[in-house]
Amino acid sequence: MISVNDLSLQYGQRKLFSKVNITFSPGNCYGLIGANGSGKSTFLKILSGEIEPTTGEVSVLKGKRVSVLKQDQFAFDEFTVLNSVVMGHKQLFDISAEKDALYAKEDFSDADGLRASELEDAFGELDGWTAESDAAKLLSDLGIAPRLHDLKMSQLESGQKVRVLLAQALFGNPDILLLDEPTNHLDIRTGMWLEEFLINFENTAIVVSHDRHFLDKVCTFIADIDFGKVSLYPGNFSFWLESSQLALKQRKESNKKIEDKRRELKEFIARFSANASKSKQATSRKKILENLTLEDIKPSSRKYPYINLEQEREVGNDLLDVNGISVSVDGKLLFKDLNIRVQRGEKIAFVGPNNLAKTALFEVLSETIPADNGSFKWGVSTKRAYYPKDNAEFFNTDLTVLEWLSQYTKSTDENFVRGFLGRMLFSGEDAFKPVKVLSGGERVRCMLSRMMLIEPNTLILDEPTNHLDLESIYALNEGLIKFQGTILFSSHDHSLVQTVANRIIEITPNGTIDRIGMTFDEYLADEDIQNQRQLLYI
Repeated sequence: MISVNDLSLQYGQRKLFSKVNITFSPGNCYGLIGANGSGKSTFLKILSGEIEPTTGEVSVLKGKRVSVLKQDQFAFDEFTVLNSVVMGHKQLFDISAEKDALYAKEDFSDADGLRASELEDAFGELDGWTAESDAAKLLSDLGIAPRLHDLKMSQLESGQKVRVLLAQALFGNPDILLLDEPTNHLDIRTGMWLEEFLINFENTAIVVSHDRHFLDKVCTFIADIDFGKVSLYPGNFSFWLESSQLALKQRKESNKKIEDKRRELKEFIARFSANASKSKQATSRKKILENLTLEDIKPSSRKYPYINLEQEREVGNDLLDVNGISVSVDGKLLFKDLNIRVQRGEKIAFVGPNNLAKTALFEVLSETIPADNGSFKWGVSTKRAYYPKDNAEFFNTDLTVLEWLSQYTKSTDENFVRGFLGRMLFSGEDAFKPVKVLSGGERVRCMLSRMMLIEPNTLILDEPTNHLDLESIYALNEGLIKFQGTILFSSHDHSLVQTVANRIIEITPNGTIDRIGMTFDEYLADEDIQNQRQLLYI
């Protein structure tokens, strides 16, 4: 168990938290959410002891071990991959190191023998004899092949280091697990493994994530940072989202009878519980949800951008033909002989572990780079808008936000553009900020605003949820569902792919797996596809 008592944190005149009192109990996974800048990562650092609060304290039951997902990818560069994982259990690692140092002494004394005996007992109690094999299994489960285990961390790629640090945090069955964005750099399969790990984790876990599917799968409670407080809500992210919107609606209905509001809440809980019945967490959640009252749910202060993508004109049936395209980057073949025919209204999710391959395909189709060979042809009536993963070149200018967006509209009315920016959460003086100083999330909202003003009938989107907060991801998701045109996209956001795509194309080293009319979850569960995938990755 870990708890905070009368906790406050203040930087100058700015208060992040004020008089927070909250207890995190074993057997639960808490999703820590909040708007950008609300202090999610800071709160985790307070819990881990990395940051001291202005007032109050963090209490951990005596003898309980807190494990943290480290963010510094270079901190363990001089250690082997396997040792870096074992170092996640500091007490065990220190005992092992002291024990090895004693046995390496040339003048091994009686006192050394007694100390070594004590260390051996402690080593055994901490399951030290299986530590290396346990660490190796964790690494393999997270996609780090055995051939890499004895390398130094400095020899790994960035994405591989992140997985090793995640294995380090999970190692040794910690009592309290603090994870900040643990799904970053994980492919879909590894992400699913982590979900199962946390679902079966019997101690206390607190996670920060922008992955709504992940939060829905693993969380028994949501800890929401809002109004300078941290409030606990039973259930997963979807329940918190829908219940907070219900609370906002009920607050506006001031004339509605209390009995009617209670009945509406009861019906909502029953509907949600039924929809969530397949989840392994559902039974424990259901008992808590059934005891909720009107006073337990509260409206949120969150603001959502308004994302509404309209077509200037509809496209013809024959939208895109791709014939035998191959692409290499720096001499490495990403894909070969790619053949795709795209029809009007299709929303195609391109999936697969090689992100470079998806990005290269989109760059070819947007005529940013040439293909090595093959050809493609767009229908004459297509009007395309491309969202690149790297949008830096769009903002290498001294223009303000207002001036930048005005480039993409036929309207000469400044109030029209100001109103548009307001709906995308650039209100007041934000419209006059230089685009050079915008955050990653603000740039994405600018790019989405640009796409809306273009009014395309075909979208090409390469990881559009990167840098977005949960509110903007939700708004984008809803906008793409409603869009009547055609979409070619890639995304690590499971919920977005599941709810938007009506066709899945997986790009493999030796061809594609192409399924029309199949949801993403159906695609992942299909045994025939799994067998086909194994052959294509050989």
